[in-house]
Order: sequence, then C-alpha cells, then structure tokens
Amino acid sequence: MTNTENKPKIHLYMDDWRPCPEGFALARTGEECLTLLRDCEVGILSLDHEMGPDEPSGSEVAARIVANGTFPKEIYLHTSSEYGRRSMYEILYAGKPEHVILHRDSMPEDVRRRAAAEQSQS
Repeated sequence: MTNTENKPKIHLYMDDWRPCPEGFALARTGEECLTLLRDCEVGILSLDHEMGPDEPSGSEVAARIVANGTFPKEIYLHTSSEYGRRSMYEILYAGKPEHVILHRDSMPEDVRRRAAAEQSQS
C-alpha cells in the first residue's frame, strides 16, 4: 500500500484529444497518467482506451495500475471503444482491491459537477 500522506489530491482524466472536465487534472498520455497515479492521491480516474499512435492503450495503463498497485478510489471508463471498455474493465476488476469502485461507463453529470465543486473549494 502506498503512503498518501502529503500527496496532492486530484481527480484525473486520461484522454489524448477530448477536453478535460472541470475539476480534473489532464493526462494526455498513458505515461502521464501513471506518473500522476504514483505521485498523487487520485479520487476519481476516468480512462480512455485509444490513446493515439505509439502510445500505451487504456488496457496497457490498466494493467500497469494493477501491477503497480496505484489504484484511485473510483474509476470510470469513458472510451467509445466497446472492446477497449470491456478489456479495461476485466483487467481492473480482476486486480482491484475491494475498496476501489469500478464503473463500466462514463462519469454521470452529477459526478462531474461534484468534482468541479470540490476543486473550487480547495
């Protein structure tokens, strides 16, 4: 288990081209995402699957999250790829700790609003 004391608290959105929702830090590459998961305490993580040429896919990022044990508190999968969604979900579900909440779909609007409100309060 990693020590979260003194780590910045963020919500994280990994996508190579979509705009980042308010209240989230943006990772445009899988490597950026993995670095932020290591260096920050991540509340909500939203993953895309197709990350562009020569970039690790969302499935590869999911596998490294499991291998490194760098789980956030809650995970959403906002990819438009049904194959990618299924792949990421299966990888994360098989390796996640019991306390991690894993959603198969994109974040609902109320979650986006909550994240934006949390950012404005900090």
